[in-house]
Amino acid sequence: MGQCTNSIMLIRPVCFRYNEETATNNYYQQVLDSLSPEQVQSHALQEFNDFVSVLQSAGVNVVVFEDTKTPVTPDSIFPNNWVSFHSDGRVCMYPMYAKNRRVERRSDILASLKTDHGFTVKEIVDYSTLENHDVYLEGTGSMVLDRANKICYAAISERTHKAALEQFCNDFEYGLITFTAYQSFEGNRLPVYHTNVMMSVGDSFAVVCLDSIDDLDERIGVLDSLLATGKEIIELTEAQVHQFAGNMLQVIGDESCVFMSTSAYHSLEEWQISSIEKHRIILHSSLDTIEACGGGSARCMMAEVFLPRQ
Repeated sequence: MGQCTNSIMLIRPVCFRYNEETATNNYYQQVLDSLSPEQVQSHALQEFNDFVSVLQSAGVNVVVFEDTKTPVTPDSIFPNNWVSFHSDGRVCMYPMYAKNRRVERRSDILASLKTDHGFTVKEIVDYSTLENHDVYLEGTGSMVLDRANKICYAAISERTHKAALEQFCNDFEYGLITFTAYQSFEGNRLPVYHTNVMMSVGDSFAVVCLDSIDDLDERIGVLDSLLATGKEIIELTEAQVHQFAGNMLQVIGDESCVFMSTSAYHSLEEWQISSIEKHRIILHSSLDTIEACGGGSARCMMAEVFLPRQ
């Protein structure tokens, strides 16, 4: 199985805003006092539309679904947390930490992928009932999947519980590598809320902030696994992670590309850009409002569709 796909699902926002429920453990979120709620939505929508244009111009098959005005879902722009799509035709739905994010899960989207877009859905694997036990696993935000080598990398946090990880890895036959990634916030070392903020795995390279893994044995475990699977490791600093440099994704278009935000791109050193571009070209788009209010970036917005075609 390949590591990357040419089909990406996105959700166009209608009520994007700062989400107080997720801000309890997403320390990247910011309140933009200079913008009204209407302006935040307007700016986010423009950034979203520009991002779609960049993807489509690169030859990526972009499947866009419209968000609904009710129920109100301020973070619907990040669908990779509630759903993942797999090459054997299975679809996973995940248990979400924030109650107002749980209503993002939409069966109509899964139906439309079959009837309107020609994908095959053979089975829906629904882990969402784990929420009833306060157990969470937020999709490919919580898990960075090396699909080709069947390895799941996961930073344990309030949104990423080991019991749910083990269930996923057992069901989908992935090896599991867990660790805790930290960020400095108000003088404390606190867990990074999602793994895909601090690392990304491509087909022949991996971008990772090893400095965020404070436990040396855990750091070596991640490093050894990446090296054993032939990845060139491109290290990030914690400051670059704060600019969402770890939140990138390799996607197949007219050629294979790495997508990230403009702020992520500008945070990279020349040697890091050159190292990535040895493997794949880089494309980027401004996501400043989405990053500030939502605490997520380019990779969070993209739900990869690996489903087989009908």
